[in-house]
Amino acid sequence: MSETKNPVEAPPRPQQFSLTDKAAEKLKALLEQEKKGPEFGLRVGVQGGGCSGLSYFMDFDAQKPDDRVFEHLGVKVFIDPKSILYVSGSVLDYAEGLMGSGFAIKNPQVKGQCGCGSSFTV
Repeated sequence: MSETKNPVEAPPRPQQFSLTDKAAEKLKALLEQEKKGPEFGLRVGVQGGGCSGLSYFMDFDAQKPDDRVFEHLGVKVFIDPKSILYVSGSVLDYAEGLMGSGFAIKNPQVKGQCGCGSSFTV
């Protein structure tokens, strides 16, 4: 009799989120300007909405029990368990230019975006 072995499952992919140095420095300055204490960081999340189905939101907040926490140059980013599924592998950047300045999430999972770029689909 031969023994049947179960196939080995691949380990889960690590769920990551990172910030560029420029984004971390800008966030640090904004947190100081808003007089937020060391328990605060940037909350990044995904919610339903927009013409492509999903949109990002960002706000200063304190850590919640189930959050994934990412830190760069002393700046913390909090992401809830549902949102990390949609932003894993993403990079938050900050850019200044003639057409304006702001934060942008570069998400490798995005399959399509609406024309204005405010919503996306994976």
